[in-house]
Amino acid sequence: MSGTEIAAGASLAGKSKSSGATLELSSLESGYGEVQVLWGISITARPGQLTTIIGANGAGKTTALRTTMGIVRPWGGRILLNGEDVTKLPPHAKATRGLVLVPEGRQLFPDMSVLENLEMGAYSRRARPHHKQNLDRVYQAFPRLKERQKQKASTLSGGEQQMLAMGRGLMQEPVILMIDELSLGLAPVLAQQLFLTLKTLKQQGLTIILVEQNVHLALAVSDYTYVLAEGRIPIEGPSQEVEKNDEVRRAYLGL
Repeated sequence: MSGTEIAAGASLAGKSKSSGATLELSSLESGYGEVQVLWGISITARPGQLTTIIGANGAGKTTALRTTMGIVRPWGGRILLNGEDVTKLPPHAKATRGLVLVPEGRQLFPDMSVLENLEMGAYSRRARPHHKQNLDRVYQAFPRLKERQKQKASTLSGGEQQMLAMGRGLMQEPVILMIDELSLGLAPVLAQQLFLTLKTLKQQGLTIILVEQNVHLALAVSDYTYVLAEGRIPIEGPSQEVEKNDEVRRAYLGL
């Protein structure tokens, strides 16, 4: 990723802002089979803010996003999107309302082109009318994708594939964008550049929920942080305050 991509992404801040949306998880419980993973967690993502969920491997971070999206069935609690109870809705119905998940591992279509992968994100009735506008938005944020729009997704580098996964999410016209492990497997410089793009999206008014292993970067760009441990939330607060928490500094920042 080049410096020009950062400049292009930054220029998006001047575009029209999203209206922002609120997502509330209230006493959410879920798991797999007979194994409970989430034990009554409550999380609020506020309009136009970047909310981060951090925690050790196996803490339940991915399960929280998958349950929110409806991929994993909630056992209890409520999920409210702009005040509407969407707890029991299937994933496609939530996507129609603008709740979008960029999954861990990217989950691209490897034999399809970059453009075809992006167009798969514009399948919903909500997104179709905004296809051209959102494609332009993606290409401005990630010029590398425009350069490689005819290439198969499998031929892209890891960083380019992550750009493509994020771009496909943006093609869905999200009001809330959930991202699972943005920097996983990426070189530090690429991770930093993708985090700059997140800041730009936030400046546009997009509500973002980020699950992230790179705690330093996550705390630096986010507004509010939840620490998830063994399916519960023992620590939460404004990210700058969480960063100063002695327990967080020892466990996640190596200080």
